[in-house]
Amino acid sequence: MSTTPPVHRSRPRQATARVTTPCRARGLRPRSPHAAADALVVEHLPFAAKVAANYARRTGHPREDLEQLAAIGLIKASRRYDMHRPGRSPNHFIAYARPYVNGEITHYLRDKGFALTVPGRWRELHARGQKLLREGQSLELMLQRLGITPERWREIVQACSVRVVAMAVREADPELE
Repeated sequence: MSTTPPVHRSRPRQATARVTTPCRARGLRPRSPHAAADALVVEHLPFAAKVAANYARRTGHPREDLEQLAAIGLIKASRRYDMHRPGRSPNHFIAYARPYVNGEITHYLRDKGFALTVPGRWRELHARGQKLLREGQSLELMLQRLGITPERWREIVQACSVRVVAMAVREADPELE
């Protein structure tokens, strides 16, 4: 007598629980769970660069720093974007991502921006004036092009030169109380 179990030929043998993806079958790395989100980010990096350049032009902050923040906003948006919801497609992604991109940049600017509330018009005039001066225009010509007086320019420069400075919090000195 043999001790081997009987073989049932009525149905084919089931495969093991091992799932092979097309990538694994070819010996390549398995596809990342965020691959679709990462593809959206890479596809829309020019949009993020455009938004960052707009903020850089208006605020005077380095464009490269703002581009990094915009890319972070894109990444956050892409990870939360659900293409499988009704009415969603990759074409609608920019409308979905815009608040994330703007939010990342504005949060940064709020934290690193002006200590005093400087009117937006003054910040814009300051940025435009600085740009004209960097391009080599004289102070008089720059003031004429902006349509402001030298006194007003001094006020704007003084207001826009005040920045937030992070101060270390120290414990109160009991002798001073």
